[in-house]
Amino acid sequence: METDGRACSAPGCREPGEFRAPAGRGANFDGPGAWRWLCLDHVRAFNSGYNYFEGMSTDEIEAAQTPYGGWDRETRAFATAGTTPPPKWADFADPLDAIGARFKRRTGDRKDGKELSEQDRKSLRVLGLDVDADRKALRQRYTELVHKFHPDRNGGDRSHERALQAVIEAYQQLKGRPAFA
Repeated sequence: METDGRACSAPGCREPGEFRAPAGRGANFDGPGAWRWLCLDHVRAFNSGYNYFEGMSTDEIEAAQTPYGGWDRETRAFATAGTTPPPKWADFADPLDAIGARFKRRTGDRKDGKELSEQDRKSLRVLGLDVDADRKALRQRYTELVHKFHPDRNGGDRSHERALQAVIEAYQQLKGRPAFA
């Protein structure tokens, strides 16, 4: 460690002063500022004999050890009365539409404002519908896809069973949702 040529401040010590220690209460120590520089041996001796509460009365020690630590003081209220009001969303420059995109995601991107979950969106993609589809469009698309994929309607071709199952699950999931009530 560099000492910048400082010597230990302990009387008679010629070792470099590498470690700082408070100058002490008698030297008006109030936070960073008044330091003395000590060598390793003298800083160890200082630390072992240091008593923060030395010279304090019983009441001062109790006040320093209280768990409330300042909670007994009244704080300023978080109100805008008499101060500058907080900024409005419209005051923010949002070139990447980060704020707007987050809001759209929360409201579901529907014109009627009804929310859609991620599962609702997935089910709509399975059915090939957009997010603004209503109950009538949902039922029409479901009927159309069942007719297309059901083996009784397409000459007994069972190769579309997985697609049919996905359509049925998507419809079952969506038909009870508030957006399609």
